Order: sequence, then C-alpha cells, then structure tokens
Amino acid sequence: MEFRAQTRFVRVSPQKARLVLNQIKGQRVENALNTLTFSKKRIAGKIEKLVRSAVENANYLSTEKNIDVDLDNLYVKYAVANDGPRMKRIRPAPMGRAYRYVRRIAHIEIALAERGKNGAGDLATVVGEEKAAAPAPAKKKRAVAKKKSVAKKAAAKK
Repeated sequence: MEFRAQTRFVRVSPQKARLVLNQIKGQRVENALNTLTFSKKRIAGKIEKLVRSAVENANYLSTEKNIDVDLDNLYVKYAVANDGPRMKRIRPAPMGRAYRYVRRIAHIEIALAERGKNGAGDLATVVGEEKAAAPAPAKKKRAVAKKKSVAKKAAAKK
C-alpha cells in the first residue's frame, strides 16, 4: 500500500527540488529524514515536513482504518517535483529598457510504501534496475577479410 503527501505552489524551481528528492529516493524513512535534516539546501526543510506528513498519513490509516502498517518498514517509493505556474517578472535595464525573467514554482509529491517481509520490497523498480533477463545468444564470428596493402607511390621527377 502507498501513503502519499503532496505540497503545491512551493516557491522553488523544480530542478533545485529534484536535487534533494533524488538523494532520498529508495531510502528508509528514518534515513531520509536524517539526510534532509543535515542537508544545506533551503528546500530540504519543506521536503522533510512533507515526508513527516506522509508518515502521519500512514499512521492514521494504521490506527483509524485498521490497516496493518509497520512504520519502521516504510521507504520512499517515489518523490517527484513537477512544474507549477510560472510568474513572469520585469527588471529595469539600462537606457529605459526592461529585462524579463521567470520565477518558477514547484508541485512536490512523495509516496511511501512498506517493504516486503524479506526486506527486498520494490527497491528494484525504484532504483531503475530491471530483473536480469536471459543471456543474449552468442554472436557468430565473421571472417575478417584481409586488407590489401597499399602500393607506395613513386617519387615525382623534378
């Protein structure tokens, strides 16, 4: 089961948020919170609050809805930062001109899931590893044709 939390209209560019989110993908919740606590990025505090919200969502479902959830086995299944609306701004420039610039906004979403009993869970799909497929058939060796030697040119007479 998945436990989600999202925050919208965060005043940070999605690219900067993804830098922090990529650090916590696939980690246990406890390790992810430690990583966010000691991160120097400004957005890390808001992401930490979001992870704690997802944990509380899981806690709520385990107590109120009688769903069996082990909070110690939760890990960050996916974490994404999508583009929000962009605010167009104008900055004064020399000689009466104006420069336009854009303030970016992000929508951040985090999902937690519970690891399996053996601890292996869905980590392979999170990290992007695929199950090992059957080995490819061996390629046939082709005979290599010998190259013809190039004849040396005679020196030109002067």
